[in-house]
Amino acid sequence: MIVEDEPIIADDIAATLKEKGYTVLAIIDNAEEALDFLNRAKPDLVMLDVKIRGAKDGIMLAHEIKTRFNLPFIFLTSYYDTKTVDRAKATEPAGYIVKPFNENDLVINVEMALYKTRNRAQASIPSATSDKFFVKNNQDMIALDVSEILYAEAFDNYAKVATAKEKYIVSHTLKSVEEKLITKGFVRVHRSYLVNFQKISSISEGYLYIGLTKIPLGQSYREELISRINFL
Repeated sequence: MIVEDEPIIADDIAATLKEKGYTVLAIIDNAEEALDFLNRAKPDLVMLDVKIRGAKDGIMLAHEIKTRFNLPFIFLTSYYDTKTVDRAKATEPAGYIVKPFNENDLVINVEMALYKTRNRAQASIPSATSDKFFVKNNQDMIALDVSEILYAEAFDNYAKVATAKEKYIVSHTLKSVEEKLITKGFVRVHRSYLVNFQKISSISEGYLYIGLTKIPLGQSYREELISRINFL
């Protein structure tokens, strides 16, 4: 969406963007119509002049776009005095282009704004598989939530992954399993054992328990385990 009160400049911006493969949803010259349009449509990016028609200027409009619609916007303006720039900075724009600008300035700023927006959106979406792993059981692939895994045990060049119901042999070393689970709340307690910290029932000298399962606690790993404990 382009918000610009100079028709020739607005048409020039639109033509450049269309030539580069973008879709221009609307060209509007005032804040009221812009807000009305945003209540009905959601563009990926808004191009804003600071000086537009009506009681609200582009910076006032930018505040509303940010708070009400959470959309990225770029200022295109001939104003670059300190007061205007400071007001504009407070809105956290995705770009600030000073007129007169060339085609490269426009396209680069648009590309950067859309790139940053896409990255933020992707980062805010949790991975659908972030807390889920699959293990082989004969010809089947069994899905396990991290919360189901009690511990992992070294088994020659493989590892056993234990849940409350079953043990699965995985074709990875315990070290490889540790690399995948260490950020999920697991802690190494012995050269042959990796445990789900949340599943520990009790700790004694040289051992810990997960339910009724007794697991050795290596001396060199004890300090790391104790550092994670909250005492009452």
